[in-house]
Amino acid sequence: MSGNSAETLKNPATETGMAKATATSQPTEQAAHGSKKASGKPPKRVAILGAGCAGLSSAYAFSRSPSEFSAVVYDKAPNVGGSATSYQLPEDGDFGASFINDGVQGASPAFFNTMMMFDNVLGFKSQEVGMQISFGKGKDEFWSNVFPSELIDKFRDDIKKFGKVLKVIKAFEPVFALIPVTTMLKMFRFSDGFGDRMLLPLIALFMSTGQQTPHVSSAILERLFLDPSMRLFEYSQESLLASVPTMMAFPELARVYGKWKEEVGLPGNVEVKVAREVTSIERGTKEARKRGGNIIVRSRKVDEEGKPLEGAEAEEAEDVFDELVIACDADSALKILKAGNGPTWKERKVLGNVLYKWDVSVTHMDIEYMRRHYELDFTDKYNAKRDDEESKKAFEFARKNWKPLYFVKQYEDDPSAIEMSFDLTVYQPQFTGTPPTGSGARTHPDEAPPTERQGTNGNAPLEVKREAGDYSEPPLDRHVFQTIFLNRDESERWTKDEIKQDKVLLTKWWKQQSHRWQHYGGTVPWMWTLNGSQHTRYAGGWTLVNCHEVGIASGFAAAYTLGAPYPFSKDKESARLFKGYLALFYLQRARSADRGGFFA
Repeated sequence: MSGNSAETLKNPATETGMAKATATSQPTEQAAHGSKKASGKPPKRVAILGAGCAGLSSAYAFSRSPSEFSAVVYDKAPNVGGSATSYQLPEDGDFGASFINDGVQGASPAFFNTMMMFDNVLGFKSQEVGMQISFGKGKDEFWSNVFPSELIDKFRDDIKKFGKVLKVIKAFEPVFALIPVTTMLKMFRFSDGFGDRMLLPLIALFMSTGQQTPHVSSAILERLFLDPSMRLFEYSQESLLASVPTMMAFPELARVYGKWKEEVGLPGNVEVKVAREVTSIERGTKEARKRGGNIIVRSRKVDEEGKPLEGAEAEEAEDVFDELVIACDADSALKILKAGNGPTWKERKVLGNVLYKWDVSVTHMDIEYMRRHYELDFTDKYNAKRDDEESKKAFEFARKNWKPLYFVKQYEDDPSAIEMSFDLTVYQPQFTGTPPTGSGARTHPDEAPPTERQGTNGNAPLEVKREAGDYSEPPLDRHVFQTIFLNRDESERWTKDEIKQDKVLLTKWWKQQSHRWQHYGGTVPWMWTLNGSQHTRYAGGWTLVNCHEVGIASGFAAAYTLGAPYPFSKDKESARLFKGYLALFYLQRARSADRGGFFA
């Protein structure tokens, strides 16, 4: 790529471009075998595949019981964090910050396990940001949560009906879990265009479901609006979304995950290694039992692109464990199991039902491209014809404070298919002079160096040191944007080539899960039949809803069922999702010490 492009990952059609897909690492003898308990019985040996939020959550739980467990975390990527990554901005750009979070931007304030892990355990603070959105372009397509547009007035009756339908979906969630959104819209006779122009882009934007959004389970909608542990939106009967709800923008994820890796290693019973690919796994074989365990993990070192090292640098290993936590995506899990003594027929059916698509994100500074495809600047020509006081206040607020951070573009031939963008300068707090550990954090930036930051080429990461508040907002043409093009199979529609190459900072491919209704019929309700079988447990957002909060809860649940502690049992808000996940995916209650009563 020409111009200022910092990195272009290989096309994921090739195996070497799938650095995020397979979890790997190199075990050490100490972690693989551990030291004996006081009783004389050695600690339980656990292999963890994947160093994203799910794998590191399991590792953290095991690290809290060093006499009971020893664990090794494997990851093929050169950095921990999975899709939660940070990237070095070019040194010659006047961005006002030295990095971006390029994979995961932030979360709902209802992501309690995430906030507890970041703040209470690791010492980082996420920052509040007003969630302004700009969907569509032009009079017939544009709407926002900041002020009522003509399109919102057009669908006013549908918006009010939607609030009632959410309650129906909640009451009959098991049924609606198997009904796609487009079928639900027909069932309740919503107006033509309401789904395409408002609901579908909303789901696609926040769940990364891409062009599979029409097939997403209707139950996802209820969870996004009503679930106290997963809620992203506040419903408004006047505008669909309550005006400018609060989102939490993450601190620098390279520091968060670097500190997380350090934290799990402190007790000495957990090893986290990167750039190590697991090539195969054997479970329950005579060879494994002969060697005193249940699991044989074969792995090898790889370079930054995921290619196996050769010659003197080649390093292959074969280690034995008692238990296995698979915290990588379902596709990679099946591939690794097939390379060993094979998955069970249930694993083939349940894991094989998970559908993935490849998206590509382009981080750039092309203001002309953004204005061509989105309503980037405030205009009152699309205002709804309202003169009530509340609407007047909304119009005035937008006129003075218009700063959208989410954008959606819909294709003319199929409005259900979209492209989406973020204004990272508006979204991410480091651009306002906030320290990369977060304002009010217990951890000082110097105490948490960005060891996992990508794009540094082995050099010390560039730092821009500024006092909080020492900030004058750059003009829009100096803002950093990220545009995501969904589903490589439909790339003939993409406007990606319209972005000027000398404005591109970074191009990355991402493997994204589809939350189609079949996922809630063929995968979610059957995961409990896999967990614990073959000394194997599965963790990751893909098991339910692909978000950071579910990933953390799933990792804790996998470790908990092996006897490790759940670290936030005293926090009712965090424990709610954890206990629900434990019940659904393991058919287990929390231990009596972690309950407030027989059912609580």
